[in-house]
Amino acid sequence: MTHTTTPSHGDDDLDRARGGDDAAFARLVAPLRRELHAHCYRMLGSAHDADDALQDALVRAWRGLEGFEGRSSLRSWLYRVATRVCLDAAERRGRRALPVDLGPASDGAVVGDAPRTEVAWLGPYPDTGLDALPTTPDARYEQREAVELAFVAALQHLPGNQRAALLLFEVLGYSVAEIAGTMGTTTASVNSALQRARRAVAERVPARTQQRTLREVDDARLREVVEGYSSALENGDVDAFVALLTEDVTWSMPPMPHWYRGRAAVTDFAVRVPITGCGSWRTLPTEANGQPAVAGYLWDDGAGVYAAWSVTVLTLDGDRVCALTSFVGREHFALLGLPDALPAPG
Repeated sequence: MTHTTTPSHGDDDLDRARGGDDAAFARLVAPLRRELHAHCYRMLGSAHDADDALQDALVRAWRGLEGFEGRSSLRSWLYRVATRVCLDAAERRGRRALPVDLGPASDGAVVGDAPRTEVAWLGPYPDTGLDALPTTPDARYEQREAVELAFVAALQHLPGNQRAALLLFEVLGYSVAEIAGTMGTTTASVNSALQRARRAVAERVPARTQQRTLREVDDARLREVVEGYSSALENGDVDAFVALLTEDVTWSMPPMPHWYRGRAAVTDFAVRVPITGCGSWRTLPTEANGQPAVAGYLWDDGAGVYAAWSVTVLTLDGDRVCALTSFVGREHFALLGLPDALPAPG
C-alpha cells in the first residue's frame, strides 16, 4: 500500500525545520509522538525503554532531516527511523521476560520471594489515547490488541527483524516492499521473517484477543470482576477472590521469579502472601495494555500511608479471570498517571 501523510503539516514548517527551526520540527512530530511511542513499546516491551528509543529516534530524525526527500510521508520516514533505533536497542538489551519464561510454575506459595534484578522484565503500558491513533484497513491488529500483554510478551520471543516485520505489516499496514526499505533488506527476506513470526506468535497468544473478550462481557459484569478483586484484596475475602477465577488461572508478579498455575496454587499464594487481613490494602481501578487493571496500595506503618505496591493487569476468559499479572514497583504508578500513595482513612 502507499502511505500518505496522516497528520497535517505545512511545507513551511518542513522548510523551517530543515533550516534548523526546532519549534517547527516539534510541530511536525507532535501528532505522531503517541503512535511512535506505542510502536517502540511493542518493539521493546518496556514503556521506559520506549521513552528512550523515541527520544533517540527524534534526535536522529532532527539531525537527519536534510535526508528526508519527501518520496514517502513524514510519518513513514519517522517510523523507519524509530524502527532502526528499536532494532539497535533490542540487540543491545535482549528481550523482555515474564516469570513464565524463566521456569515452571510453583506448586505452592513461595514466602519471601526475592526480586530478580538481573532480568529485563516486561512492563505494563498506558493505553490512554490508543483508540484515537490512525488505522489502516490493511492492518490485522487493532491498536489496543497490539499492546495486550499476551501479544507483547509473544513479540519478545522473536528476533528483532521478525518483530519489526510483523509490527510494520500487521499492526501498521505497511507493504512488504516498504518494510524491506525500512530494514535495508529484500522482500524475500521480509516475507520469510513474516512467516516465521506469525507461526511463533500464534503458538503463544490465545485465539481470542482480550479486546474481543471484553466486547462480549457485559459492562456490569466487568465492573463486578474488577470491584470483586479489589474488594477481596481489601477485605481479605479469599472465597470472593476464588470465585472470580478460572480453574487454570495463573498469577505472576514480576520482578518476583516464582509464578503459580491453577486455582489451588493461586489460592495458596493469595492466602499466605497478599491477603494479609482487612485494612492492609487499598485499591484503585485503572487500565493497562488495553485490559482492566487494579492498582494496589499496601499500608506503610512508617509513612502512615498506603504506599504504591503493584499494578495487577487482569486477563479474562469469558467473564472470569484467567491470568493476573502483578507488576510490582512504584515506577509503574507514575507511568499510568496514578498517585504514589493513598492517605489513611479519616
